[in-house]
Order: sequence, then C-alpha cells, then structure tokens
Amino acid sequence: MSLVLGIDTGGTYTDGVVVERKSKQILTKAKALTTREDLSIGIRNCIANLDFEDFKNISAVSLSTTLATNAIVEGRGCEVGLLMIGCNPIDSLPVKHYYVLPGGHNLKGRPNAELDLAKTRQAICELKGKVDAVAISGYLSVRNPEHEIAVMRLVTEILDLPVVCAHQLTTSLGFHERTVTAALNARLIPIITELIESVKKVLDERGIDAPIMVVKGDGCMMGEALAREKPIETILSGPASSIIGGTFLTQCDNALVLDMGGTTTDIAILQNGVPKINQEGATVGGWLTRVQAAQIYTYGLGGDSYIQVSRDGAIQVGPQRVWPLCVIGYQYPYLIDELKLNFDKTYDLMFAQATDCFMFLKRFTAEVLSDQEKEVVKILQAGPHSLHYLTQRMDIDPNLLNLQHLVDLGILARVSLTPTDILHARGIYDQWSREAAKLGVEILATRTKESSEEFIRRASEQIVNDLCITCLQSLVGCEGQSMKIKSTPHIMYFMQKALSPEQDQSFDCSFTINMPVIGIGAPVRAWLPAMAEKMNTGLIIPEHAEVANAVGAATGKIMETVKVLIKPGEKDGTYLLHASWECKLFENLAAAVLYAMAKAKEQAALAASKAGAKEFELVVNHQDKYAQSGMKEKDLYIESLIEITAVERPEWERQEIKEKFFVDCI
Repeated sequence: MSLVLGIDTGGTYTDGVVVERKSKQILTKAKALTTREDLSIGIRNCIANLDFEDFKNISAVSLSTTLATNAIVEGRGCEVGLLMIGCNPIDSLPVKHYYVLPGGHNLKGRPNAELDLAKTRQAICELKGKVDAVAISGYLSVRNPEHEIAVMRLVTEILDLPVVCAHQLTTSLGFHERTVTAALNARLIPIITELIESVKKVLDERGIDAPIMVVKGDGCMMGEALAREKPIETILSGPASSIIGGTFLTQCDNALVLDMGGTTTDIAILQNGVPKINQEGATVGGWLTRVQAAQIYTYGLGGDSYIQVSRDGAIQVGPQRVWPLCVIGYQYPYLIDELKLNFDKTYDLMFAQATDCFMFLKRFTAEVLSDQEKEVVKILQAGPHSLHYLTQRMDIDPNLLNLQHLVDLGILARVSLTPTDILHARGIYDQWSREAAKLGVEILATRTKESSEEFIRRASEQIVNDLCITCLQSLVGCEGQSMKIKSTPHIMYFMQKALSPEQDQSFDCSFTINMPVIGIGAPVRAWLPAMAEKMNTGLIIPEHAEVANAVGAATGKIMETVKVLIKPGEKDGTYLLHASWECKLFENLAAAVLYAMAKAKEQAALAASKAGAKEFELVVNHQDKYAQSGMKEKDLYIESLIEITAVERPEWERQEIKEKFFVDCI
C-alpha cells in the first residue's frame, strides 16, 4: 500500500488524514487544536488522534496551511529590511526599514544607472541588528536581474540573514507589486520554516521517513526546500487545498466552495472542476501580490473571529482573530472566576472589549518593549488573565493599557467572545467550557442592555448575514465588478431588507445563488444551513468536510512552470531574451527560441525535481505575437512567450490515464 499523510495547519485546528493513493480511500482522519506557541504540539496531537500504526507505508507527507495567509491578514511576521533599486516607493509598503539605491533597468534590460556599491554596502550595514530578513526589488528586474543578484551577493557577504530577490518570485511587470511580494516573502520565512521544522520533528518521533510537500496557492505542490525559499507561494494554500478537497469529496464540477475556518472564510468559484487562476496575483490582507493563485476571496470571518460591540450597540464580527473564551476558560478554569468580576457596564473602553483576556505566547526581545509592556508579559507568563484583573493588579486605568502592540508582535494572544463561544452558549457545541462562553455573552449583553438570549440571537444573525454577504461579494468579484457591498450604504439598504426583514417593511428583497454551495470546515454544519436558506441555494456538506483541507493536501499534484520572454532588440534583426536567470542578446529569432526552449526545459526539470517530483512530463507552450502592418510586407514582430511546465500527477491519475490508454488502444 502507498499512503499519503495529509496535514493542514490552520489558525485554530490542525487536521490530518491518511489517504491510500490508488483507491482514493480515506483510511483515517483526526483533528487537534493548533498550538501557535509551539506548532509541534498540535501536529503531534493530531497524528496521535489518527489512531494509526502503519506509518512505515507513508510514502509522502503533504502540508497545507493558512499560517502565511493569517500572518499577512494579522500583520505578523519577522522584521524585514527592503532594498529598492532604481525606484522610490510607489505606495505604502509592508516594512518599516527600507532604502532606495541607484540602479534599475529599462524595458530592453539596459541599466538606467550603475549600482553604487558604496551606498549599497552602507545601506546593508545600517540594517544590521534591526531586521531578521532582507528583500531586494529592482526596477524592471524581470527584464534583467543583474542588479538584484549583485545586491543579494553583498547582503549574503555582510549579513547572516535570509535574503530574497523579487525576480526569483515572479516574472510579471509591476514594480510595486513585485516589491510587496518580495517583502512579504521575507516576512514569512520564519513562519513556514517553523511549520516545516515542527512537522519534521514529529515525523522523526513516529519513524516516518518520507518527503515533505507543501500546497501552493494555485493548488499545486512544492517541495520542502522550495517552500522555505518561497513561503509567499503558500498564501491561500489552505483555501486552495479546500477546493481540491471539496472537489475530491463531492465530485461536483460547478459550485461555490466555502471554507470556514477559525480565522477566515475563503470562497472560490468552481467551474468545470477547476477554480479560476488569478493571473494578476493574489490579494491578501489588502496587499496585492504577484503570486499566481486560485481566485480565492478571503474574509476575516471564522469560528474564532473577535465579536465586538460598538457604542451604539451594533455587533461586529471580525476581522481580527482571538482565542475563544470557552477554549481558554476550559484550560484555565480560574479565568471564569476572573470574568465574574468585570468593569462597570457604563465604563467606556477605548481599546478593548469588557470580555477581553490575554495570554502569553512566546519569548520576546526585551529591547522592543516598554516598561509597562514588560510588566504585563511578566504577569501573563504565569498564566492568562482578564483585562480587568490586569488593570486592578497594575493599578492602571484600562484606557491607558493598550496591549495591541504585544498582540501584533505575537508575544500575547487576545482571548475574547467569538462565534465558537456563541455556539457553546446556544448548546450546539459542548467541547469546551460553556460557562465561560455564557459569561462572555452576559458581559456584552449587559452593555447593550438586552437579555443574553437576545444578544445570542442578534450575534448569530450577524454571523449568518456576514456569510451571505461574503458569498455575494465573491460572485460579484468573479464577474469582474469591484464594488464593495459592506462599505456601500445604498447596497446595504437592500441587503438589510433581504437578510433581516422587518415585519412592517413596505417591500421585500431576496437573492438567489444559481449554484450549490459546498461547505468545508468544522463550523459549517452550524452556520451554513441558515445561510443557504437566506440565499435560496442548495447546500452540500460532504463527509469528511471538517478535514477537507487535509484531504486536498494529500491529493494534489506537482506543477512547476518556467517562463521566458523574447522581445525585439535595440538594433533591427536582434532579439533580447528575458529570463529569471539572465538577459541575453541574439542575432536571430530562431537561435533565441532554440536556446530559450532548451534552457527553460532544463530549468523546469530542475524546479520539478526541487519540488519533489520523480515522474513528470514537460508541457511546452510557445506563442509568437505579431501585429498587422499596412506599411510593410511582413507583420510586425512583437514578442515570443515560451512556457515549459513540468507536471507530476497523483498516482491514481497516472493509473487512470494508463487504463484509459489501454481501453482506447483496444
């Protein structure tokens, strides 16, 4: 038997499955809480919960994760130093430390200015001790990467830090988007490294000797080494796995796939069995990247979304993720007693909710913290406490104790009321502490001057309505429209009449989604039936829906694409080859194409091998573009695009192809 162990590490749960390759059978499945302070604990618990012993037959381990997506959405990650070559910032950047250096290229790959090595060295030295990784982005480096490569060598020489170049991540134009991509990639390196090291640690304990694969945002797989270099490609990995898993489990080719996790709800539109690929690049946490990924719409709405009450009593769900009161109250029962003593209901909190508690997550660098923050961390290292407890112990006004900086750094985690608590308070879930959940509801209900039952009803309706809006927003986006439903009052006027109609309203509205919704994720059985009813659509929640991401991880395929662009040179009859490894001049087009084909095949094969592929095929796509010219006898040559894709299919796909070939031959 050839088995694959699929693991999905999400913001809340770590899921695991064992799949038999040829029969497509799911042999066992399990879940465990993700332990963000030490990922190996959650992974170890998940594998133990599989109750499986035949680990010697595991031939591959496949990972999917929302860690990278969540880190970007929540603004987490390491400190990054950014070196920009030949262009000033065009828009805001996801870094604090950056320098602009002379250099860069034009569209022909010629330097706009020479590198100033002295200035470059000075900038690199100034980053020392301030950053944990370095990103380099040169103007039009996709036409000629020489400046980025030279600066990378200097960074490697001066600093002992991970370094990444924009040209290594994308061949697409768009200096700002490439720069953001490189910066985010650098920021994510320790996050994915921690995940891989945690998995390897647990695999060693279990005696599992198998290669590790990681799901990319387009649903394909890459090897461990590549994932460490290009963690940015794992953004939307979890949602991409949910699409693969949802398709695998339902055999449904046209549907809206909705994956509701702990931190986010991710939606993709499935057409003819495949999701649309976003050629412009994935947008996550408000940052447009140049990472090719499935067209997935991500919303800060999940089982662990932060439920807040505004001054006027309105309920907001997300987008921030917090730990549910029921979970931490179950683990630390004394926290329940602390919640019973709370702020006066008339006291206006500026930076927090009355339900907020905080717990220590990980070690920190003392230099970056204020004295007040150090005191808070020292208290919480002994165990989590409520905000009310902290203010009493420190004898400080709550509005002078803003702990968001510590949460952003990942040193502390906020604990507060969530949709998971609402389900516990309603009695739908009983896995954790219902008493803690009910206390949280009571605290906020008191502030809104309503009963706990009414607050639960309003919060539940808000969660369902938000899910409805995410579906409609995704369908609007799929049709190429840019309107934002929730931020447009005129649209929300009609949405309110459709989703929460009043008995005496003068007219009614309704919406219908003309495709079924496939529900993926642990909370969907609780929330999606009401959503589907409001949206007048069918709902499919397949068996194993709660671990569909892990199923998707175990059933993916490797696909690596290398692109080469050939453009006219500066002199007539010459041609410039632009690749991620060089810019080269040729005297005739045939020679350029021949060279490009050979090098691209070589690079694609290397990339596939690095990604972990053993049996792969090379698919060639060669397009020449010409423009019609009325002035000349021949059409005007524009460019040639050469794409070589190395594909390794899952074992059952290869078997099906062989069987079909055999039948066709007969």
